[in-house]
Amino acid sequence: MKKWCKIFIFLILIALIAYIIYGLIQNDFSLEAFIINIWNQHVEKWGYVILFFWSILEGELGLIFAGLAVHDGKMHLALAIFIAGLGGFVGDQIYFYIGRYNKKYIQKKLHTQRRKFAVGHLLLQKFGWPIIFIQRYMYGFRTIIPMSIGITRYSAKKFAFINLLSAWIWASITILLTWYFGSLIQDFLFWAKKHWYLALILILAFLSLLFFSFKQMEKTILKERKKQ
Repeated sequence: MKKWCKIFIFLILIALIAYIIYGLIQNDFSLEAFIINIWNQHVEKWGYVILFFWSILEGELGLIFAGLAVHDGKMHLALAIFIAGLGGFVGDQIYFYIGRYNKKYIQKKLHTQRRKFAVGHLLLQKFGWPIIFIQRYMYGFRTIIPMSIGITRYSAKKFAFINLLSAWIWASITILLTWYFGSLIQDFLFWAKKHWYLALILILAFLSLLFFSFKQMEKTILKERKKQ
């Protein structure tokens, strides 16, 4: 039953992406104009506040928008990196302390994620502190790994220090790349609007590859544990 629920949710996401891209080519609806309108009205005034809270809750998408804003001269590069990194740091600290002080609650409420928690513990044992850097680029583990580290006796001060450095490096890499390749990204978005069907195929292929790659990684790590 749980497997079918995941498939259903995945299909909903696919349908949502298809709807958004399809909307771009309709004469009576322009998602591009809607986004640009909000962007021009609010990004200069509230951009850094939005970026901070977005970085707490979400991953690279907010940083990509920030990088494009920097490219367009609407945000300052260094300040955007600082704010985004700070938001990412706060988000992971929250998850860490949820794990540290709510172990029984997590075991009760997140029992469906026990497999991911097991993988998180194994990754910590295998890689040590570098996993705090690596987890920021691991789809499906962004919240699990900080909580799984919090459950252990790992030093809170050490985690906070490494977490802060990793958050700023993560923000720097993503925002700098987006800022530097801003023109190419904007050209791609223009191309995607004209060739929405090809863009949809590329997006779905990328998301599917990402999803199944990390699923395969989970299976491999758990198999290695059983052999030990």
